Amino acid sequence: MKEITLYDTTLRDGMQAEGVSFSLEDKLAIARCLDEMGLDYIEGGYAASNPKEMQFFAEVKKLHLKKSKVVAFGNTRRADVKASDDVSLNSIVACKTPTATLVGKSWDLHVKKVLRCSMDENLKICADSVRYLKRRGIETIFDAEHFFDGYKNRPDYAMKVLRAAAEAGADILVLCDTNGGSLPNEISEITKIVCEQFSSLVIGIHAHNDCDCAAANSLGAVKAGARQVQGTINGIGERCGNANLCTVIPNLSLKMGLGVISAGKLKTLTEVSRFVFEIANLAPVMNMPYVGGSAFAHKGGLHVDGLRKDSHTYEHISPEVVGNERRFLISELSGRSTILAKLERTRLAKDKKLAKKVLQKVQELENEGYQFEAADGSFELLVKKILGLYKPAFELIKYHIDVEKGAADNLITEATVKLKVGDDIEHVVGEGDGPVNALDAALRKSLENFYPAIKDVSLIDYKVRVVNARAGTAARVRVIIKSRDKNSIWGTVGVSENIIEASWLALVDSVEYKLQRSVR
Repeated sequence: MKEITLYDTTLRDGMQAEGVSFSLEDKLAIARCLDEMGLDYIEGGYAASNPKEMQFFAEVKKLHLKKSKVVAFGNTRRADVKASDDVSLNSIVACKTPTATLVGKSWDLHVKKVLRCSMDENLKICADSVRYLKRRGIETIFDAEHFFDGYKNRPDYAMKVLRAAAEAGADILVLCDTNGGSLPNEISEITKIVCEQFSSLVIGIHAHNDCDCAAANSLGAVKAGARQVQGTINGIGERCGNANLCTVIPNLSLKMGLGVISAGKLKTLTEVSRFVFEIANLAPVMNMPYVGGSAFAHKGGLHVDGLRKDSHTYEHISPEVVGNERRFLISELSGRSTILAKLERTRLAKDKKLAKKVLQKVQELENEGYQFEAADGSFELLVKKILGLYKPAFELIKYHIDVEKGAADNLITEATVKLKVGDDIEHVVGEGDGPVNALDAALRKSLENFYPAIKDVSLIDYKVRVVNARAGTAARVRVIIKSRDKNSIWGTVGVSENIIEASWLALVDSVEYKLQRSVR
C-alpha cells in the first residue's frame, strides 16, 4: 500500500468554525505544534482573503519546520479573467510555499448557479489554474469541491473536472464532501471508481461532518484507495466541522495498521488536541474518542472490577498510546472496586476495609449533594481524612464579604479573611471582580508568606449547580472549581445552601490539595 499523507486544515477550515478566531501568533504556535507531531501538510490559510494570512506565510518560514509542508489555499481563476491576472492565483504564488491547494467546482449545480458560466468554460478554468501554478514549480493539490454531490448528480461531468485538472498537471486530486451529506458506502464506492480511473495519481479525501460521518467517510475512502486524508484537529470547522484528525489518525494507525505517524508522535495526540482547544478558546469535548477526558473514564463498579483484572475488558486500546490516561469516577454508583482502583492511583492504600469506609462516606456525601467525578482533589483529601493523615495547613477564624454598588453602576467587591497559621494570625483584605474572586485573592494573600508554592496555583474553571431545585432559594448548590499549577490540574467541590460558603469550601480544598502535595 502506498504511503498515506496527512493534510491539516485547522488554520483555514478550522478557523471557519463559529466562535473561532486565531491571531497570527496563534496560527504560528499551532503550525509549530502540528509540525512537531509529524503531519505532512499544513494549510496555512486563504492567501487572498486578508493581510494576516499573507503575514503568516512570511512568518512561518522563520520557524524552519522539520516535517510539514506549508500550503497556500485559493480558488481557481475567475471566469472573466486570465490566470495571469487572477488575484487568488497570484496571491498563492506570492506566498512562496512549496505546495498550493486550488478549490474548483465539480458539481454542475455550482457551475450553473454560482460561477454562472458554461460547463466547458469551468473545465478550462480548472485546467488553466492548475497549469499556471505548475509552471511556477509549485506542487499543486486540486480540491474538487462538492465532488460527491456532483458525481451523484452527473458522474460524467464530475469525472471530466478531475481529468481536466489531472491533464494540466495536478499532483493530487482531492474528493470533497463539502456539504457533509454523503454516507460511508457512497464515499467508498465513488472513491474506488475514481482511484481505478486515476491510478497514476494520488487521490485524497476531504470530508465534512454534517451527517456525523466525516471520520468514517475518510477511513472508507482510504480503504477504497485514497492516499491523502484532510481534516482538522478536534474536527473544528464550519457548521458541524471537518473530519477529526484526532480520531482519524489513531484509527489509521492502530485499527488499520497504517503508520501515518510514529508511535512516539501518537503519544502527543491528546496534548495537541487540548492545546488547540486552548488556543481556540473552546471547552474540550469530554467524550471525544481517544483524546477526550472521558474517553477512558470508568464509573460503573462492574466495569472497574473488570479493568483491574485486565484492562482489555473495557478499553479498546491502552490510553497511554495516545497520551491519555485512565480515570475512575467516584459516585454513588461506585463499588469497592472503583474505590480500590482510585486508591491505587493515589498510592494511599489497597485495603478493602478502607475502600468500604470510603465508599460509605462518598455515598453519604453524595446524598447531601456532593459529587466527586470532577473533584479528584477533594476525593484525595477525603481519603486522607479517613486515614488520619490529613493535617490542615491553616484554620479559618472568619471571613467577610462586602459588595458596594456606586452611582456609575460599578461594583466593588472586597473579602476579608482572618486565618490562623500555626501560632500566627493573618487578617487580610482582597479585592476581586466578584465575591469568589475576592475570597480567592484574600486567601492567597494570607498564605503566600507561609506557603510560597501557593503562588503557582490558578483557578481555571468555576461551575455552580443547584442540587435540589424544588427548594427554591433555599436549595443547596454545588460548586466545582478546577485549579492548576505548572504540573497538573485538579478539581475540588463544596456544597452548601449558601453559594459563598460552597465556593469557600471548594477554594479551601483546592489550596489544601496543592499544599498537601507540596509537602509529600
